[in-house]
Amino acid sequence: MSESSTEISIRHFKHEDMPLLGELYQLVTAKENATFWWVGDEDNLRNVYCAFENGKMVAKGQVSIINVVPPGRSKENNHSLYINLKTIPERESDFDLLDKVYQYLFFRANQLKDNLPKEYGTILCVGNDSTETANNQFFIQKGFRHLNSLFRMNRDLNKPIPELFLQEGFQFSNWKMETSREERDYLDVEAEIWPDTPLGLNRLTEYKKNKLWTSMIIRQEDTLVGGLMVWRENDYGVIEDVFVREPWRKRGIAKFLLTQALGYLKSHQIHSATLMVLTTNKSALSLYESVGFYTDNEEIRYFTTLN
Repeated sequence: MSESSTEISIRHFKHEDMPLLGELYQLVTAKENATFWWVGDEDNLRNVYCAFENGKMVAKGQVSIINVVPPGRSKENNHSLYINLKTIPERESDFDLLDKVYQYLFFRANQLKDNLPKEYGTILCVGNDSTETANNQFFIQKGFRHLNSLFRMNRDLNKPIPELFLQEGFQFSNWKMETSREERDYLDVEAEIWPDTPLGLNRLTEYKKNKLWTSMIIRQEDTLVGGLMVWRENDYGVIEDVFVREPWRKRGIAKFLLTQALGYLKSHQIHSATLMVLTTNKSALSLYESVGFYTDNEEIRYFTTLN
């Protein structure tokens, strides 16, 4: 696909566009909590589209596969793709500009969908901060429906971290998942916890590329009973995929894992940590607050079904 007019041209991102992308990034992120994806590596550039007007990048969008449902799951589950679409601030409400770029993203999303296992459906999603009202309204106008909402929670690592202990019979360790078998073992348990939105190998591989990445797990004998992942992103730490399997809950396992992750980040001179949690997950909110996290902002996610 290609499109051009006397004013706006739309095409894939090229490396020589980096200075213009940097300008767009600075303008968009000057607004607090704006969600802006970076373009990624060479293989991802086919998923990135930019709009130019009079030599300036005025909009940028991209699409990515986030969840691939593994074989053997319920047919009600869906693969999920996400898009991120942003304009310069003065064009936030220019739905015509947004729609021009969206058409390319939608076309590319359907191409990606066609390469996913056919036994499951696919949804196309977008996530924005709750304050990005114009962008959210654009997707609502396109027929997207509310999927869920999440709080971003932060933790000041300069404040004391509780020292906790595991019950007897449990073993804590860092797990690098260095073999494909180990990755499969982890993903099988992870999919048991979140059957509707399993992590999948592609996203696990992406997570493992982050600086200081490690997983932290707890076993009882040879059985994996709980875990999380932690890494550095820019100047803060990220905690992701916190879980405890059903028979082992309410034994302090998740709280212990969180304190270990916080200590790990602090030991690498990182001063803050962040994580995401569904706004409806009251037990998780209470858990995170108990180790010093506080709610910072809210992300709202919308979806549409790709047929």
